Amino acid sequence: MKTGLENKRNVAILTVLAIVMIGAVVYFVRNTFGGSSAPAPVQQQAAAPETATARTGPGNGQGNEGGRDAKKLPPLEKLDPTLHPELMAGAEALEYSGAGRNIFSLVSAPVVIPKPIGPARNVSINLPPPPPPGPPPPPPIDLKFFGYSANNGARKAFLLHGDDVFIAVEGDVVDHHYKVVKITPVSIQVTDLLYNNTQTLPLTQS
Repeated sequence: MKTGLENKRNVAILTVLAIVMIGAVVYFVRNTFGGSSAPAPVQQQAAAPETATARTGPGNGQGNEGGRDAKKLPPLEKLDPTLHPELMAGAEALEYSGAGRNIFSLVSAPVVIPKPIGPARNVSINLPPPPPPGPPPPPPIDLKFFGYSANNGARKAFLLHGDDVFIAVEGDVVDHHYKVVKITPVSIQVTDLLYNNTQTLPLTQS
């Protein structure tokens, strides 16, 4: 008999503990995920700043010219994220009533640009005259150095002018026009007597 009473007592204790645990879980879930009565205080807190703002008038020195201060929003965690379809429908039903171009419409009339009354004013700027052009560069020397020889210290250059072939040493004047100044195995220096211009002609392979 004592064993049966102990079993009943244990069952009763377990039942009471199970009920207490279920109640604690329900209380924790409701506090964590919120209940149906939670949004009401948020809406009241969100409406409080607007009421206080509406009472602000120009007499206290804090309002604008219209007598109202800028609306101060509550913190983000206290804002009500509920959408209001009736307010959105009212905003979509608004029609543009301005006199200018509607920048939010693709079919709005383009902006009318007024035509100028008269020609643009021509403002002349006094610029200094351009400098006179310099003298043209001297023409290139029309000689071709195609050969070289040295005999007993005497260096000779073989020159071609058109179809004429000349053999010249340093100091010779070729075709009454070009004076051979210096001869080297790879190039010669020739002075154009008409333009007083000295140029170096390289040795070319014919």
